[in-house]
Amino acid sequence: MEIYKDLSNPASQEFEKLLNSQLSKAKIEEGKIIEGKINKISEKFVFLYVEGLKSEPVLDINELKSMGLSDKIKVGEKISVLLEKIEDKNGEVLVSASKAQKIKGWDKLVEAYEKNEPIMGKITSKCKGGCIVEHIDTGSLMFLPGSQISDKPLKDISHLMNEPQKFALIKLDKVRGNACVSRREIISSFKKEDKAKIIDKYKVGDIIENAEVKGYSSFGCFFNVNNELDVLVHLQEISYSRVNHPDEVFNIGEKHNLKVITVDKEKLQVGCSVKQLSPDPFEHIENYELNKTYKAKVTKIMDFGAFCELEPGLTTLLHSSELSWTKKNISAKKMFKVGDEIDCVITEIDKDKRRVAISHRLTKDNPFEIFEKKYPVGSIVDGQIVNKNEYSLFVKIADLDIEAFLHCNDLTYFNNGEEELTKYKKGENIKVKILEIKTSEQKVRVGFKQTQKDPFDWFSDKKNNQTITVKIISTDNKGLTVRPVGCEMDFYIKKSQIAINAADARPSRFTGGEKIDCAISDLDLDKRKVSLSIRLLEEIEKKEALDKYGSEGSGKNLPFSSLSDDLKNKDKKKE
Repeated sequence: MEIYKDLSNPASQEFEKLLNSQLSKAKIEEGKIIEGKINKISEKFVFLYVEGLKSEPVLDINELKSMGLSDKIKVGEKISVLLEKIEDKNGEVLVSASKAQKIKGWDKLVEAYEKNEPIMGKITSKCKGGCIVEHIDTGSLMFLPGSQISDKPLKDISHLMNEPQKFALIKLDKVRGNACVSRREIISSFKKEDKAKIIDKYKVGDIIENAEVKGYSSFGCFFNVNNELDVLVHLQEISYSRVNHPDEVFNIGEKHNLKVITVDKEKLQVGCSVKQLSPDPFEHIENYELNKTYKAKVTKIMDFGAFCELEPGLTTLLHSSELSWTKKNISAKKMFKVGDEIDCVITEIDKDKRRVAISHRLTKDNPFEIFEKKYPVGSIVDGQIVNKNEYSLFVKIADLDIEAFLHCNDLTYFNNGEEELTKYKKGENIKVKILEIKTSEQKVRVGFKQTQKDPFDWFSDKKNNQTITVKIISTDNKGLTVRPVGCEMDFYIKKSQIAINAADARPSRFTGGEKIDCAISDLDLDKRKVSLSIRLLEEIEKKEALDKYGSEGSGKNLPFSSLSDDLKNKDKKKE
């Protein structure tokens, strides 16, 4: 073989001429699809024979298996491959069976697209926005948009998976190698002729009886007529009153009469109206007066309220906020049922916007006005805890259907409000004080601690730097817990506030039950803040003594000694 690599050798030159001649005859070119015959099969590779090539092309056996060509991996079988390089840097021929399959598949798709012919494929998997379809003949993968799966919305497509069926090619992108298909067009084409015959039956002005509600959209409601035709009632043709969504008026499965208002034989569409079956009630809206009570029929109940009919065609929304004075989150389902005739007060009439607003609660006296007269702010009343959340209680006043709000900070003067809240349970009776009434907002705020004496009132006649007597409750390494004599609150004196002299600032010097004097170091009743200090009392007494008996340098002549000296003398006596 080395002789043929030496191009200066006459024999090599002759072989080169012969080889090029054979390649030319066989029309073998890079980038073309050629046929190869399986010559040999090993454990990992398939060796091909292609007439005119210098050496045997080699394919990975797994490539053929992944392409579904396992049945063709036999000696003597022919396989189409793409000739990528006649000779690479290693002197080997590079071929690809998968690329050849893709090119051949694309050519078939182009041909079908140009001839407007359907192709056979199967849905293999779902993806974002649609599904992946595999071309049965070539294995090429195509995209099926969700909107093109069927002519009707489908919640479940499991019955369509991996089933051979026809698809229409709707888009080809040769540069990107993308193909888009439609199943919907295939279905529609079969139905088109039949649908045209059905639509010929209808003309503008016809009345369709007992059409069934089949589905909603943001722009209208779809009805099925005699199980043969779907028609649309546009949002504006549902009612003379304003409708935001069809589900406000119709329920799936209901049957209604319709009036045909448009017939489009080209688009094979029939448009219908519900409101045009009755006269426009807004033509005589002047018959209704504001703030006057009328009867209304409940036609539909929603999570946010109920739709009521003042007269045929004049439908309005009774919002949940207008159901009751006292029950803000009550559902209309708990108060009414479809078909009930209820009293309502008209609160708004807007002829231009074709809007009528109504209220049910206004047909009854405002209980908050009654409450305010009976229990003015400051009153103490009996109540029952009816609800509870993380930060508050809701208390029902005993003889009125009003729930008052009680925040945890209004439970106690002493402890943390959230901790105190855990002690209360639903159903417990409790006395509360009325703190605030907002009639316009239908809100009442109450408090429990306000029914008791405020312990801070003990300090109402006190001031900063004033001396008070306290009883020591307990001690620890960091300070003293004390309670002023006559007060119900405990306070903490830090170690640093026990004495001027650091050596004397020892909590261990004191015992529980002992009474001592201290001074008020910080008093702010508005902020409910009180601080006590023994050290401050020492400083005050020292200053007074200095002012009375002389300068600090003459302290030896003072008629009293320091606390430190007293303690030292006390220790000497013990010795």
